[in-house]
Amino acid sequence: MAKADESIDLEQGLFSHLLELRSRIVRASVTVLLVLLALVPLANRLYTELAAPLVARLPHGAHLIATEVASPFVTPLKLAFYAALFISMPMILYQLWAFVSPGLYKHEKRLARPLLGAALVLFYLGCAFAYFLVLPAAFRFLAAVTPEGVEMMTDISHYLDFVMLMFFAFGLCFEVPVAVVILAAIGLVSLEKLRSGRRFAIVGAFTVAAFITPPDITSMIMLAVPMCLLYELGILAVAWLLKPQPKPPADKAA
Repeated sequence: MAKADESIDLEQGLFSHLLELRSRIVRASVTVLLVLLALVPLANRLYTELAAPLVARLPHGAHLIATEVASPFVTPLKLAFYAALFISMPMILYQLWAFVSPGLYKHEKRLARPLLGAALVLFYLGCAFAYFLVLPAAFRFLAAVTPEGVEMMTDISHYLDFVMLMFFAFGLCFEVPVAVVILAAIGLVSLEKLRSGRRFAIVGAFTVAAFITPPDITSMIMLAVPMCLLYELGILAVAWLLKPQPKPPADKAA
């Protein structure tokens, strides 16, 4: 009888968790939908702003083109959806946090809160860094190396895919401090190893930058250097957030 009661309690607990999860997903989805509906009338304007770093560096008379029939309509809508996700991310993360936080210990909550906030801010900073600094430099380089007789006219859908990939890549690369703190928190690395591994981190940063950025040295340096600085920020965060616990005093000999 006791086992049957335990089984019923377990099923009820699981069912209540599933209901809460559904409620959190619905709230996050409604937020994205409302923001998307607000952005749809501004979709073309959003695309114009997104394309500005490339349009400003195209040769005189060149412009973006649409090679598919529905691209002028579908592509700005895709951008509006991406922007809605971008704007709604704080609410999405809040719903995720509200679902998982009751099952965390106090010290886990103390560490998770700043990490979650830092991850969001760093991702936004990475996207802004790519838009305002890296993309103009990359497009200036690509326009300069375009062979004579070739007119640089980019498809609007391909441009959107390229820029979204760059935003995602730079946003992830800016998460270096968060990744460093997580690795230290789960015990894979120590503060001493992080400090002694700076040269390997520098090599890794330039390797990742070489694969992610367009094929010019300026863009590579513009990503690698911030990653190295963010690695140092991660070391400082580890020293601050993961302070070693004082060892209990040894028992004195009788």
